[in-house]
Amino acid sequence: MDDFSKIVENQRIYFNGGSTQNIDFRINALKKLKKAIEDNESLILKALKEDLNKNEAEAYMTEIGVSLSEISYMIKNIQKFLKKKKVKTPLAYMGSKSYIVPEPLGIALIISPWNYPFQLAINPLIGSIAAGNCSILKNSSMSPNTSKAIKKIISDNFEENYIYVADNDKGMSSRVLEEKYDYIFFTGSPSIGRVVMSSASKNLTPVTLELGGKSPCIVHKDADLKTSAKRICFGKFSNAGQTCVSPDYVLVHKDISKAFVEEIKNTLITFYTENPENSDKYGKIINAKHFNRLKNLLSEGKIEIGGQTCEDKLYIAPTVMNEVSLDSTLMEEEIFGPILPVIEYTNLDSIIKFINMRSKPLALYIFSKNPETQNKIIKSTSSGGVCVNDTLIHMTSNYLPFGGVGESGMGNYHGLASFKVFSHEKSILKSSTLIDMKIYPPYDISLKKLKKLLKFL
Repeated sequence: MDDFSKIVENQRIYFNGGSTQNIDFRINALKKLKKAIEDNESLILKALKEDLNKNEAEAYMTEIGVSLSEISYMIKNIQKFLKKKKVKTPLAYMGSKSYIVPEPLGIALIISPWNYPFQLAINPLIGSIAAGNCSILKNSSMSPNTSKAIKKIISDNFEENYIYVADNDKGMSSRVLEEKYDYIFFTGSPSIGRVVMSSASKNLTPVTLELGGKSPCIVHKDADLKTSAKRICFGKFSNAGQTCVSPDYVLVHKDISKAFVEEIKNTLITFYTENPENSDKYGKIINAKHFNRLKNLLSEGKIEIGGQTCEDKLYIAPTVMNEVSLDSTLMEEEIFGPILPVIEYTNLDSIIKFINMRSKPLALYIFSKNPETQNKIIKSTSSGGVCVNDTLIHMTSNYLPFGGVGESGMGNYHGLASFKVFSHEKSILKSSTLIDMKIYPPYDISLKKLKKLLKFL
């Protein structure tokens, strides 16, 4: 048995001891995690700067702040989440009682990506802790500084038989999938998601897959252009476009297309100055491989704004493109970078059809002042989530489940959904022995009476 197998075995022994199921234990663990994050804020911010060149405000808002908010929400609501839920019992079982209780699953494997390496590791962990599980984290080797920071925070505050952060040694990504878990929570690309799901199937392990896809953004002719441009730029170019729910492309009404692009240009200057390369508010591409992938996409249309690159800095300017072929790589694969194709339309029904012909996206963005237009698009399309007249913020709410549909993922989390995804809802029926209306062999009852009785189920 190797060291990692021993970690998994020890976690199972610890879980079976029952400590993690105690509500005070869970609350104390959440409080300890919150304090550890607060105490190590500067370490986390430094790591995010080194990995992705994130400035402090953006890093705190999108990584640390979101996680602290989730912890506070969970601490406040966990007692309510843990209450058994009484439900009705069929009259045929008169005298019996029925209820549902949440119970922890056991050992949860959480695999997190590199683009939001702190938040997307910690937020699922919060749900796992609240649900009463033991947890193993496997962070991305592509954001090594943040991975080291997380490992330090967790190992300094929790026993490894309760929460363990796997090393990023060569081969560990595949190694962790060889063990048997009670749940696997994965955030990353669809291609790796398929590998995770395939590995999980060998042990019939349930999974949540938080993937991505090409999230469309519709800007109708009645949209507030100034506000729309500002919010689309924030959603698209934060973290240098490396966000799973960023607007992947914009469908803009022909009547306002030129004015919209001009507003985008003005907004980008306001956000990052006329030279974003020297702005400390703009991020970098994670590595050379992704830089070269994105650079090649710049040849697949006409560059309206930006287009500058610097490999030494892993810099690609905030870029807007048009005259893009719908069959190009730019429009077939998730961009996951600071390149925004803008496509004109004249007929709303035609773009709804266009969206529905493609894989279901993780997010759909609608900019329109007209509720009828908004509702028509919402009802006529399918996506993981919808945000109207804004971008990204729907996924920061503790009150909205976040997750994909179809190829953009399965399962959801955040708030109550996080507690539920790491729990099993156990159904319990307590039958009375004072009344016995059951039907036993040799079934000495007429079919007519049996049919009447079964109506009370």
